[in-house]
Amino acid sequence: MNMTWDGAPPPDHVVRGKMAVLRVLWRGIGIMLIIFVGLALLLPVRLIERPFFGLARPWTPWITQVVCRLSLFWLGLSYVRTGKPMKGRGAIVANHSSWLDIFVLNAADRIYFVSKSEVAGWPGIGTLARATGTLFIARDPRAARIQTELFQERLLAGQRLLFFPEGTSTDGLRVLPFKTTLFASLFASFFAEDLHPHLYVQPVTVVYHAPQGRDLRTYGWWGDMGFGTHLLATLALPRQGRVEVIYHPPLAVSDFADRKALAAAAEIAVLNSHEPATSQRKVNDGA
Repeated sequence: MNMTWDGAPPPDHVVRGKMAVLRVLWRGIGIMLIIFVGLALLLPVRLIERPFFGLARPWTPWITQVVCRLSLFWLGLSYVRTGKPMKGRGAIVANHSSWLDIFVLNAADRIYFVSKSEVAGWPGIGTLARATGTLFIARDPRAARIQTELFQERLLAGQRLLFFPEGTSTDGLRVLPFKTTLFASLFASFFAEDLHPHLYVQPVTVVYHAPQGRDLRTYGWWGDMGFGTHLLATLALPRQGRVEVIYHPPLAVSDFADRKALAAAAEIAVLNSHEPATSQRKVNDGA
C-alpha cells in the first residue's frame, strides 16, 4: 500500500544564479562537516555506552542534539520551542512535513525516531539513522509481535520514541488523520502491563514559516518530490524562514481505553494548534 500523500503540484523549488550555487556550497559543506565531526564523536562514545548501559544512552543523545542545533543554525533556519518536553518514559507523536523534521525535532529534544525499515538502506541517511538509535519497523503483520517487544524494551530502558502517525509527509499546510493501524505494534506496546500505568504520550505540533514572499509550502516535502532536489533548493534560498515546535501536555496512557482513543486525543491536540498557526501564517504572507 502506498502511503505517500500527493496533494497539489509543488512550487518551483529551483533557485538560480551564482549566488545560489555559493549558498549551496557554503551551507552544504558546513553542515556536512558538522555531521562528520558529530559522528566522529558519537561512534566511539557509543562503543563505551553500549557495554555499560545497554539500550540506555546517557551521553550520545546530547551529541545528536548539538549537531542538529548547529546544522539548523548554519542553514539559517531558526526554531522556536513552546512548551516543555516531558521527562521519563513515553513517546512523542508529531505531524510530518519535511525531511527537516529530523533536524528540528532532534534539536528540540533528545529522542529516538521510529522509521520505516526502508530508510535503513538509504545511502547516507540510513547510516545516520542507525548511528543515532533510530528504531526501524516493517509494515508486516507477521512481525507485529516481535516489534511490540522491541518497543517495550526501548520504553522500559527510558527511551522516548518519536513517530509520525500520519504515515507520510505533507506540504506543511495540513495535518492528516492519525493512522493507528500503521503503528499498531507501537500503540499496543503502550498498553503493556508493565508500561500502561506509567507511560505518557506527548503530542507535538511542527509549523514551518516560509521566507517572506516565498510559497508557503517551501519546506514541505511530499508526493514524488526528490530528496536531492529539495535539499539543494533549501540550501540555495537567499533567506530562510523559521519553524515552531509546540509541545503539548503529555497524555497519560492509563486515561484511555484503547489505542484509537489515545491517537484521537493526540491528533486533536496537534491539529488545534496547527490550524491557528497556519491561518496566521497565511494572513502574514498575504495568502
